[in-house]
Amino acid sequence: MYMPYSNNPNLPKVRQQAVSLVYQGWSARKAARYFGVGSGTVSKWMKKDCCWGLRPIATKSSRPHHHPLSLPQDIIDSIVKLRMKHNRCAEVVHQELLNQGVSVSLSSVKRTLERQGLIRKRSPWKRWHFSEPRPLAAIPGDLVQIDTIHLGPCNSARLYVYTLLDVFSRWAFAKVSLKINTHLSFRFVKEARDNIDFPFLTLQSDHGQEFSSWFTEHVRELDISHRHSRVRQANDNGHLERFNRTLQEECLSRIPQTLRAFRKEIPEYLQYYNTERLHLGLNLKTPIECVQAID
Repeated sequence: MYMPYSNNPNLPKVRQQAVSLVYQGWSARKAARYFGVGSGTVSKWMKKDCCWGLRPIATKSSRPHHHPLSLPQDIIDSIVKLRMKHNRCAEVVHQELLNQGVSVSLSSVKRTLERQGLIRKRSPWKRWHFSEPRPLAAIPGDLVQIDTIHLGPCNSARLYVYTLLDVFSRWAFAKVSLKINTHLSFRFVKEARDNIDFPFLTLQSDHGQEFSSWFTEHVRELDISHRHSRVRQANDNGHLERFNRTLQEECLSRIPQTLRAFRKEIPEYLQYYNTERLHLGLNLKTPIECVQAID
């Protein structure tokens, strides 16, 4: 299979050889017949050559320098200025231009921002998340939120804490880890499910890499659906975010920042949190009392 003319990686070398033969005394017509191209093509290569046939003649872009329908420079400057002013998305920049009486299409705004390097492209390897509707937490397990806490360097290693909370009963589970990934997340969910009597029906997480599509596909094998919270909407996981703060204030901040201390203290604190600590959001009941009340 032959490559397109302008993309053939060997073509710069062929141009050099043809030009070099002409400098050695060949006619342009003879060199053209030898390489199977038109004589006018060799003449054009001669004009492009600037090193007397000593270096390959690179392929130049065929992109036109001007277009009759290109955006005027003042509109391009306005698009860039609005983007840099508040760092808003292309849709907002487009609407602001319309409000100012500037007629331009949304696709032109996006294309301009992309050419100026002001849009961060989505990775082609990242798979899309399709979230299911958020269920109402009517019974334990209807909606279970999952997250991770990232802690600073500790003994030349970083510590992470997986956390999980049932929205209805506020029953919580947590475990320390030296790293996070989809496999550890899946294992954490299985361990949490084995520590409580009610089943998990829906898991909700943020868009962290530890809760990617692989995690979604494998929790489905446990008959658990997985949905992602809205981007930049931390309140979607508000119940668990509040538990993370409580865990850090009442437990993690009071113990040495070591893996051994975390493994010892976190289970003890969870036992207190789930069975003894009165919860204002549960009318001064404990999470275990709410679970048992449904049973």
